[in-house]
Amino acid sequence: MAYICIATRDVDRQLKVIGLLYQKKRSQMKKLFEFREEYTTGELNETEVKANPMEQFQQWLQAAIDSGVPEANAMTIATCTASGKPSARVVLLKEINKNGFVFFTNYLSRKGRELLENPFAALVFDWHSIERQIRVEGRVEKLSTLDSDVYFNERPREAQIGAWASPQSKILGSREELEQRQASFEKKFNDLEIFRPSYWGGFILLPTTIEFWQGRPGRLHDRLVYYRTEEGWTLHRLAP
Repeated sequence: MAYICIATRDVDRQLKVIGLLYQKKRSQMKKLFEFREEYTTGELNETEVKANPMEQFQQWLQAAIDSGVPEANAMTIATCTASGKPSARVVLLKEINKNGFVFFTNYLSRKGRELLENPFAALVFDWHSIERQIRVEGRVEKLSTLDSDVYFNERPREAQIGAWASPQSKILGSREELEQRQASFEKKFNDLEIFRPSYWGGFILLPTTIEFWQGRPGRLHDRLVYYRTEEGWTLHRLAP
């Protein structure tokens, strides 16, 4: 009986030490609500932005590139199923023109299927290092096969093989399975020209709303939003 009591006390002592070490480690970790940055590098005024938000976007994108923002063309794209279940992921903007924002994907992937059944999406460009972000909303359309072919033909050969090898968004048994598919298509095409798979291509988002956000002190940020109307674009300021 005495042996059991001693063992119990030892266990209690060990648990107490573990608890103290855990509490000490927790106290050393910075709590999320303590993370706070003041935004002081710029401001956004109605009198200084362009009348066309596509031109304003290009100006801000170039500024992000010139400021050294890594992959400034990276954007979060949010899509929804027909029943309204959302999903989001980061993709790369590959073209900006007078009509909209162009990106490419596997049409059989989750985002591809969602865009085909519910052709609306939202984009976010987050450039926190320069205290700016841009939000875009609009309708999405598939690019023509010609436009998709032109871009696919410009991709590195390794990326072309990847478009064939990856059954995007499908469950894989292992990493080896994907690598075996890659090797199989490399062997299939060998030194042949790689043509675009029919299930892979581009989309263009035709914007109806574009918002520009500039961080300001005290969380009183500048938010200017453009809405597309039948007459053109209108500009408004939103509360932060």
